[in-house]
Amino acid sequence: MKKILIIEDESSVRKVIKSYLEREGYFVEGAQDGESGLKLFDDDKYDLVILDLMLPGLSGVEICKNLRNRSEVYIFMLTSKGTVDDKIQGLNIGADEYLVKPFSPRELCARVNALFRRFPKEEKPLYDDGYLKIDHGRRLVLVGNKEINLTNNEYGLLSELVVNKGRVLSRERIIDSVFGMDFDGTDRTVDVHIKNIRKKIEEDTKNPKYVLTVIKAGYKFGGKKDADV
Repeated sequence: MKKILIIEDESSVRKVIKSYLEREGYFVEGAQDGESGLKLFDDDKYDLVILDLMLPGLSGVEICKNLRNRSEVYIFMLTSKGTVDDKIQGLNIGADEYLVKPFSPRELCARVNALFRRFPKEEKPLYDDGYLKIDHGRRLVLVGNKEINLTNNEYGLLSELVVNKGRVLSRERIIDSVFGMDFDGTDRTVDVHIKNIRKKIEEDTKNPKYVLTVIKAGYKFGGKKDADV
């Protein structure tokens, strides 16, 4: 389970972000200022830091520089400053992602999920059962040692299901996480992509073993051992 640290002085904002991210399956801790945030960071290992730039005491810029000088942890900046120059400054000092307040918690979650997909740190395959292998680092899908060509959306959808293996993802959740907030299609688009993915990775599309339909709920990635459940 990936661990996320939120450094945000507004308690209400911190609680909302924590609640939404925990629903996504992340372990989340929070700090109300830079000093306590750095102490938490030193005491544990985190995969992502969500950092407000406008903090009392140590500024977000100082904290970002501190973290980047000694860690490759992902840094997701939050700020009320939304000019191009502000965004450039944030990215130049080491931020991986940037979101301007006020923001939608759902958009933040979608961006966090996308960040982990775009820049995976794991060297081991995302999934490998001897038949199906998904090498996220090389963005490679193999079925029986044969490379399978997936479109960007198909790969994004499949990896989203695998990262959340065993969890049911609604069509709405998939749209937000894979297709983005500007998607203007319908949820039937998800069904079409699922059908295409099954054609490419399943031995029997009528009895899929990997991409499973959960009636009236959505889809989940089960793997071979869950196919008959």
